[in-house]
Amino acid sequence: MSFFHTLQPASPPAAGLRRKLLPAALTMPLLMAACGGGNGDASAQQLTPAAACAELSTKAGLAATTLTTTYVAADTKRPGGAATGAFLSGHCVVTGAINPRVGVDGKNYAIGFQLSLPDNWNGRFLFIGGGGNDGILRDTSLSSSISGGTPSPLGQGFAVVSTDAGHTGTTASFGADPQARIDHAYNSYDKTAVAAKSLIATRYGRKPDHSYFSGCSGGGRQGMMFSQRFPDYFDAITAGAPAMRVSSGATVAAMWNTIQFDAIAPQDASGKRILSQAFSNADLNLVADAVKASCDAADGVADGLVNNVKACKFDPAVLQCNGAKGASCLSSAQVGALKSVFSGPRNSAGKALYAGQPWDPGLAAPGWRTWTLGSSTTATPDARYITLMVDALVNEFFTPPDLSFNPLAFNFDTDPARMEAYSAIYDTYRDDKLTAFKQRGGKMLFIHGMSDPIFSALDTMDYYERLAANNGGMAATQSFARTFLVPGMNHCSGGPATDNFDSIQAMVDWVEKGVAPDTIAAKALPANTFMPNRTRPLCPYPQFAKYKGAGNVEDASSFVCVAE
Repeated sequence: MSFFHTLQPASPPAAGLRRKLLPAALTMPLLMAACGGGNGDASAQQLTPAAACAELSTKAGLAATTLTTTYVAADTKRPGGAATGAFLSGHCVVTGAINPRVGVDGKNYAIGFQLSLPDNWNGRFLFIGGGGNDGILRDTSLSSSISGGTPSPLGQGFAVVSTDAGHTGTTASFGADPQARIDHAYNSYDKTAVAAKSLIATRYGRKPDHSYFSGCSGGGRQGMMFSQRFPDYFDAITAGAPAMRVSSGATVAAMWNTIQFDAIAPQDASGKRILSQAFSNADLNLVADAVKASCDAADGVADGLVNNVKACKFDPAVLQCNGAKGASCLSSAQVGALKSVFSGPRNSAGKALYAGQPWDPGLAAPGWRTWTLGSSTTATPDARYITLMVDALVNEFFTPPDLSFNPLAFNFDTDPARMEAYSAIYDTYRDDKLTAFKQRGGKMLFIHGMSDPIFSALDTMDYYERLAANNGGMAATQSFARTFLVPGMNHCSGGPATDNFDSIQAMVDWVEKGVAPDTIAAKALPANTFMPNRTRPLCPYPQFAKYKGAGNVEDASSFVCVAE
């Protein structure tokens, strides 16, 4: 029997049982903290921060884990190594490798993590999620990829951790190893969170007062995974543009979209299609302008943003040329491709295989093209649907892997079944109750850009509506989970959008002050050529930002959150 058939959905043990199953080496620092030991005792307090950092590598006592530590003195580094801005205070950077091993493919594996421990710890712990195929350690001096408006959490005093998800390198070739697949699905995040909390207890003499998770894309999926498999690990979770059905839905859509666009793309001299030229930038601007003409003013003002999402009923047929393709219209083939892509993939029986995409002006932004069409001027495409999603499909999402697979030959009747085995342990859309997470008081924020070309905002809206139906309705569900849509935003950031906001502070206020986010303040960065310096309120779904009828259109104070 192939070892890939051993992949099974894992039902996590109850929270209390999981704690009992923790290795003694991991629980010891917590016991020491409870008894006043560790770095909380008098002798430990006499150590300099640099000395306390150095001794972690030997004092931590984590089983099957190697650690290296580096102390970064105060005022010597800025977040992300930036050349300007405020310096960070002193902090200890711990780099760890859990369960190093040799895989069945002969490659070396370990669950790598980076944990930054500030001298001025504020009692908070933040896990920042990854994305793509992972394989790298995210810089823990930076913020989450869905909360770029948050000043460096490390600089604020958070202890911050990231993980490479159990493998190194950003390709999906690790899919040849069954354990690496499980690590990428859930195991690496569990092990990293437990190790980080143990190291925090060792360093400071107590466990965190509050624990938070924030991530986007794959990181959003990781946040949802924690809320389902390990519901007692975090007090609040931000799941941005969550890849909740990436291995059974969004990747199918990426193949569908690529096939539709490739079929209408012009050919080179040898007859091969040039994917990026299926639509020119001018063509996409035509579509964006038509969407605005149809839907923009439904929120009370024509300002370039489609806030009233549910009122938008756009049909690209209005752009179809009466004759030959011209600068002010689209060919019938282009209109047909757009209709097919925005409706979503289906099998031959007409069954929907993933959500379609909402019509939003952000489809003319560079971030949308990067995923769907790319910019290659040759028949070798560079769209992320090809460079990233096909890599994940053939190496990881298919069970067993199929490295010779041609994405343009994807069979929408039979190939989705080849993705179900991994979907059962990887995808997070099925649990639409979150019973344990809700019961222990957890808070959940979903954030999604309306012009995300890979994970549809419609899928997140559908999940949230199912969650509400299972938890007493929308009002009751908003006591522990809220969804915020960002008009114009591409995947996690970018586009004609107010995509700069502090969702981490929103979590902190909700958990520690009991202040639920009725709005999240958002702005466009000065470098945003679409709408520099604009501010807007992000509203909890199903509300949207509506113009009051008076006031500066560029200012958030001129808008109010309403539901219609």
